[in-house]
Amino acid sequence: MTPSGSDGWEIVYESWKLAAAGEKIISLAVGEHDIPTSKPILDNMFTSAQAGNTGYTPVGGVPALREAIADKITKTTGVKTAAENILVTPGGQFALFIAHMIALDPGDRALFLSPYYATYPGTIRSVGGAPIEIDPKPNSGFQPNLAEIAQKAKTARSLLINTPNNPCGAVYAPDTMESIRDICRAHDLWLISDEVYEAMIWNGHHTSAWHDAGNSAQSMVVGSFSKNFAMTGSRVGWLCGPPDVIALAENLATHTTYGTPGYIQQGALRALALGKALEKEVTAPFERRRNMALELLSAHPDVDFLSPDGGMYLMLDIRKSGLSSIEFAHRLLHEHKIVIMPGDSFGKAARGYVRIAFTASDEQFAFGFHTIVKFLEDLASA
Repeated sequence: MTPSGSDGWEIVYESWKLAAAGEKIISLAVGEHDIPTSKPILDNMFTSAQAGNTGYTPVGGVPALREAIADKITKTTGVKTAAENILVTPGGQFALFIAHMIALDPGDRALFLSPYYATYPGTIRSVGGAPIEIDPKPNSGFQPNLAEIAQKAKTARSLLINTPNNPCGAVYAPDTMESIRDICRAHDLWLISDEVYEAMIWNGHHTSAWHDAGNSAQSMVVGSFSKNFAMTGSRVGWLCGPPDVIALAENLATHTTYGTPGYIQQGALRALALGKALEKEVTAPFERRRNMALELLSAHPDVDFLSPDGGMYLMLDIRKSGLSSIEFAHRLLHEHKIVIMPGDSFGKAARGYVRIAFTASDEQFAFGFHTIVKFLEDLASA
């Protein structure tokens, strides 16, 4: 699954070892909230588990949760969605795996856009597919290269997109999404859309691949409770697709995970009941820290970066340092005890960048971000 021998997370594992040895590390690497899961959600899980909801559950998800997720999607996209369009999964990552297992036969070419979440090529390889990386359009803020997608679609079977994008925060505009759907229709391509950051939009608005009901016969959308509701460790997400596809996905889940714990699904139900109010509470710190970063960078005109329109990360251009992104990240960790992700973890397009997560307290983030910018400037002027 990882022919290079690297899964992109080595620096995170290294930082964990340093922390275990007593070092004080500021972590701006992993997309992990600095707040715990909301108490009402945890209370629901606890009460449900104490009441005995610790046995097997319907493999596709408890009906009430499937219906609640479908209702959320109906309201956000305008496309009538029902429980039979939803499979509850143990995390969004497993939904990605299932989607590609359904879409691909062994050897099929699967397109995905660079920069990308680090697991994408390995997920495609794990189901026997051949991952094909699509570079973004030059000087476009990492927006999709529609011409290259159309050209490579001729020999492919699926296209994986991610908006808002991890790592760069790009949000695909409605006309971009329409063009992507047109390409998928023209070449009979499965469109698999990872939308786990859909509640984190700072500029513009989110356009789901599910918006076009006429295209739903060849679309699958991955969602998750991890980011919107600070439930990363609960491992609960979903796959949305046509009913016949979801029936196949449920059959696959029967032979793999055999479902998701019932008491965790009850917590997810509580999260959806709390709805937009909780989503705003969970996501507000990321918007605030984004704005803090942009304000700081406004005083450093020689530092290049990508302003994120969504998500919980910022991409900093470190090419003036003279170091690779991996070298930069390792030196930053050992010299300043701050861990970030090197751009090499996210594909060819992200080389020369580092990804900084808005995932420490405001005070720690401000100190850490200022330190990173100064470290870059010192290297550039040396």
